[in-house]
Amino acid sequence: MTTTRRRTTRKKKSAPDLPDVQPSTEADGIAQGLSAEEYARAVEICGRPPNLLELGIFSVMWSEHCSYKSSKKWLRQFPTEAPWVILGPGENAGAVDIGDGLAACFKMESHNHPSFIEPYQGAATGVGGILRDVFTMGARPVAILNALRFGDPDHPKTRHLVAGVVRGIGGYGNCVGVPTVGGECEFDPAYNGNPLVNAMAVGIAPADRIFTAKAEGAGNPVVYVGAKTGRDGIHGATMASTTFDDEAEQQRPTVQVGDPFTEKLLIEACLELMATDAIVAIQDMGAAGLTSSSFEMASKGGLGVELALDRVPMRETGMRPYEIMLSESQERMLMILKPGQEAVAEAIFTKWELDFAVIGTLTDSGQMVLTWNGETVADVPIRPLADESPEYDRPWVETVPPAPLDRASLSPLGDWKTALTKLLGSPNGSSKRWIWQQYDHMVMGDSMVVNGVGPGGDSALVRIHGTARALALTSDCTPRYCQADPRQGGMQAVAEAYRNLSATGAKPLAITDNLNFGSPQRPEIMGQFVGCTQGMAEACEALDFPVVSGNVSLYNETNGQAILPTPVVGGLGVLDDLSKAVNIAFPAGGLELVLIGETDGHLGCTAYLRDVLGRTGPDAGPPPQVRLAIEKRNGTFVRSIIGKGLVAACHDLSDGGLLVAAAEMALASGIGCSLNITEVSAAMLFGEDQGRYIVATAHASAVLSAAYAANVPAGKLGVTGGDALTLNRGRSISLQDLRASHEGWLPSYADSET
Repeated sequence: MTTTRRRTTRKKKSAPDLPDVQPSTEADGIAQGLSAEEYARAVEICGRPPNLLELGIFSVMWSEHCSYKSSKKWLRQFPTEAPWVILGPGENAGAVDIGDGLAACFKMESHNHPSFIEPYQGAATGVGGILRDVFTMGARPVAILNALRFGDPDHPKTRHLVAGVVRGIGGYGNCVGVPTVGGECEFDPAYNGNPLVNAMAVGIAPADRIFTAKAEGAGNPVVYVGAKTGRDGIHGATMASTTFDDEAEQQRPTVQVGDPFTEKLLIEACLELMATDAIVAIQDMGAAGLTSSSFEMASKGGLGVELALDRVPMRETGMRPYEIMLSESQERMLMILKPGQEAVAEAIFTKWELDFAVIGTLTDSGQMVLTWNGETVADVPIRPLADESPEYDRPWVETVPPAPLDRASLSPLGDWKTALTKLLGSPNGSSKRWIWQQYDHMVMGDSMVVNGVGPGGDSALVRIHGTARALALTSDCTPRYCQADPRQGGMQAVAEAYRNLSATGAKPLAITDNLNFGSPQRPEIMGQFVGCTQGMAEACEALDFPVVSGNVSLYNETNGQAILPTPVVGGLGVLDDLSKAVNIAFPAGGLELVLIGETDGHLGCTAYLRDVLGRTGPDAGPPPQVRLAIEKRNGTFVRSIIGKGLVAACHDLSDGGLLVAAAEMALASGIGCSLNITEVSAAMLFGEDQGRYIVATAHASAVLSAAYAANVPAGKLGVTGGDALTLNRGRSISLQDLRASHEGWLPSYADSET
């Protein structure tokens, strides 16, 4: 590709004695993460070897973390449009119409590498960064979710990582005053050297007052607001675009340091200014800091920028232009203001005790010109760096799913109570109450508790303030499915999010995602990515569940050991009548239980095989098939009977199958149940066939009649009552014993000494 360099209209002095302006070499480029071909491309774009400051800009802008150079080919297959989608991928967050003149803005992002190096700050700044993505859109944040994956509980680092990450999420979210309402947490040896910390934030904004990052108006002022710039986080985006080795913890200086109290001030100041008519464009200084924010804003508007870096507020002495441009210090924003509005904006940010500085001007040159004390230190074209970054069609190898299981070869079920207790008490099946109790999930007063259940239900419910409506929020992924069959695993992540929203009565609207994989330069890993995204795209299309935002996190591996493919899906839905919302807990009074959906008894890749029989990987067989038309039909039916007031509680069937789902409903309420199961086998009790729900109802005949009319398989399963889970009027297990197993593991693990 040939690029014509547009030069600035006026010449400026250079600063020959500053190290930042010394010419770079190919070796410098490779040291900063560029390939030899990418460095040659940078030379072509500049018409000369870039100086060291310019090279640093190329390095972060073309990092995997910022440019998506290995993934964007495959991201284009996602459906991103629907009548209710206001903004799809490409902005700080996606936005969907939720009615009443309001929009929900939401996004999910990773802070995996920083959280391994420095768990508390890595997780905390992940929360801070995703909140800024949301309020940059003009939305007040109303909820946070997180999806966490850690290594083997017996690994020497796991307990330290769990404690640090959970404290970091709680420490930031609790202090900034936004409720953490849901999420998930799993353990697997594949995450020993690379935990996953994915944070999701949701905000609400007027649908006609959503702000974007598109810079407009040559001559308009470029304004820096928020906290001062320090040396923390320099080359954080580059660090997040490489694999780890045994020296990973030496990269601690690349991890940012967060301040939730400053973030709270920044939220209020930005929203106050947004209520005026002063802002043209606004962008969070996230990955790559001032570099990415300035380049992305100017590129979207087809403009140039001149920045005077000596005007940037700094908290450390002796900082150089290179450090200022690449710092990822937190709680900072970049704005384009309308001419003459500087005093209005400055007064607001001064009131909130935040820094405010006019640091530059938009131009029509198409160039990024950086000066330091009046001397030019960088002069590069914007569009090739921001819009024409490298794009690779990496070689990939399709994953061959394992052979189907021969059920006859499996060990007999034995005592179902022992198997159930083991599943509910395993690291993955155990209650995560110890985690979410450290989060303030009720701050702001709109987090809904239904049937006595808050976090821990299928989806979190957050009231749309001042209304009788609510947002339903969930995050979902089953990595073992994705490892065995990436396409089916990708489908299932989307389908489970769809089910979890539907199980509350909410209409699913859209998803965000966080695609976590190993090195894309390994064909087998790239094959996992391709398969998962193909499955996700197919499911989103079939379920009318578009992708409006997301994040790709690659190179999640240490010493060549990759994580499980983990494409996390964050789902958002709307419940129009909050009085009809249901959760997983049985209400008081005897109710009938109805099983919705068809049970074939699929045991491949199940939690039962992993946690009870110890079979993982190829030995565990293929995952269950996702039948998208059936998922849509069953989900639509469940929402309809909830909307008619026929359902008192509902739970989708996922990990552990039917018996685990029934036990979770009983434990959530403290009310037992008696089940009638024709075939007492591992397949029937613990199979993980998709598209299924258990509903508790006082109107079983009406539910069954409606199911018959809708051609939805449904049948009576049992009744609620008592203080035990009983099977076929025979042996039972007390809820007290189940609770001891379910809620005992994680607190005991977290409190035990290494």
